[in-house]
Amino acid sequence: MAYKITDACIMCGACAGECPVGAISEGDGKFVIDADACLDCGACEAACPTGAIEAE
Repeated sequence: MAYKITDACIMCGACAGECPVGAISEGDGKFVIDADACLDCGACEAACPTGAIEAE
């Protein structure tokens, strides 16, 4: 099960720096997670200051 980034994203990039496989990139107004590349490790969720990342 991959993670997803909600509209609470403030585009700070903290999550992208924590992803061990580079599955997070800048999208239109928020960062996005490539579900096929996501390892479901949860590192991004722990790094997000706004709680915008949740399990899908």
